[in-house]
This record gives sequence, C-alpha cells and structure tokens, in this order.
Amino acid sequence: MKQLHVIGVSKRYSSKRGSVKALASVSCSVQQGEFVALLGPSGCGKSTLLRLVAGLSQPDDGQIEFREWVQMPKARLVFQDSALFPWMSVWENVAFGLEMEAMPVAERRERAVALLATMGMADFHQHYPHELSGGMRQRVAIARAFATEPDILLMDEPLRALDAQMRLVVQEELLALWNRQKPMVLYVTHDIEEALLLADRVLVMSGKPGKIREEVISGFHRPRDLTGRDHKNLEELKWHIWKLLESDVRGQLQSGTANTV
Repeated sequence: MKQLHVIGVSKRYSSKRGSVKALASVSCSVQQGEFVALLGPSGCGKSTLLRLVAGLSQPDDGQIEFREWVQMPKARLVFQDSALFPWMSVWENVAFGLEMEAMPVAERRERAVALLATMGMADFHQHYPHELSGGMRQRVAIARAFATEPDILLMDEPLRALDAQMRLVVQEELLALWNRQKPMVLYVTHDIEEALLLADRVLVMSGKPGKIREEVISGFHRPRDLTGRDHKNLEELKWHIWKLLESDVRGQLQSGTANTV
C-alpha cells in the first residue's frame, strides 16, 4: 500500500529575534485513501508541515518518504484563499490542471462541470470569480484540487472563512468528492469537531516548537453524519482533545500570541 512517512522532521525559520524552531522531531504516517486531520494551537507548525510534504520547503532535519510509489505522487494544495485566476471562468479554473496535462478541451470541460455539480456549482460554470461569493469561490477551489485526481490532497484550513451553515454544506460536498476518488488527505484545521467528523485520525500537535502530542482515532463509520447526531462519543472525544490543547491555547492568550500563524 502506498504510504507517506514523515520521519523525525524539524524545521527552523529566521526572524528578527533569531532562529525560530517551527517543528521538532515530527514523525507520522498516512496511508493511501486515508483522511488525516492536523489540529493544534496557532503557530504550532501545521501549515509548515503541509509545505514540507508538498515539497515547497525542505526540512532541516529528518526526512519525508513516499513509499510504494513508482514515481513522485501528484499532490494538490487548497488554501484558505481560493486563489482562483480572475481572468478565467469557473469551469476553466477547475480545468486548469487538466490543460497542463494536455487533456482535450471537451473532456476538460465535461470533467470540470461534473465536479462543479458535486459541489452544487454546475449552474455557475460560465461565471467568473468576481461574480461569486467567498464560499462559492472556495467550492470552486476544492473542485479544482480534485480535477486532476491527485494522489495526495493537502488542505490548509480551506473552510475557515465560511459561516457555520455553509461550512456544513461544503464539508458534505468535500466528503462526496473524497469518497469518489479516495486520495490521501492531510487536512489542517483549528476546529476540533470538524477534525473528528471529517477525518479517520486526528494528529493533535503541541505549541512551539510543533510536535505531535497524540493521535486520536475518531472511529466513526462512513458515510459520516456531519451533524454529529449518530456519534455518541463525539462530545467525549472533543473534550479529550480540548484538554490536550488547553494549556497551549491559554498560554498564547496570556502572552498575546494567540493569532500568530
């Protein structure tokens, strides 16, 4: 089975105050078709870890291994900002990666519209980003990430800016696409309930320098009820994770660093 292994990874950054250690000896693994959430206080290195896995940065210590892949896996990223191309229509944005793979235009359009339909956006496929709400733009960004059928999907708080009602809808749409393709997912969030309801496992990280404090297995059957009504131990798991995070979060509030990235 194809696997991602993060082995003893550390990462430092330079700042005005000197060297800052973002990650310290982080180790974890993710298997093909697994949905794993990264949860932790602000500034614990969650986004740094995603960039390292994506190859956008290199670790100072340790290594990242992709095992059982004949060639480097295809990875796609989704950020808080949809990062759509304003001069392209919605379907063209979704199909951009397919164009890079030289897929014929008719096939690109067909796949893009089908993905948009899953995200409830088929009627807007000829619109442009400036004509859409923020939530609609983020749905397009998620569809775009799935268009090339990636091996690994790296998601950095993609639903953070959405209100509660829109977030629930997009979570359902996201899981529908994931269930269809089953890429390996690393999903960064600050939302404990979101992590538990979306993921198979939650890797709870400590504050600076970032380390993995504990792995929590949700144990909820799929398909998931994202309202949480069918998950009798959801509140117990939420409380357990909160107690793992509480000291770091309260420490940040006292020091005035709670909003740092």
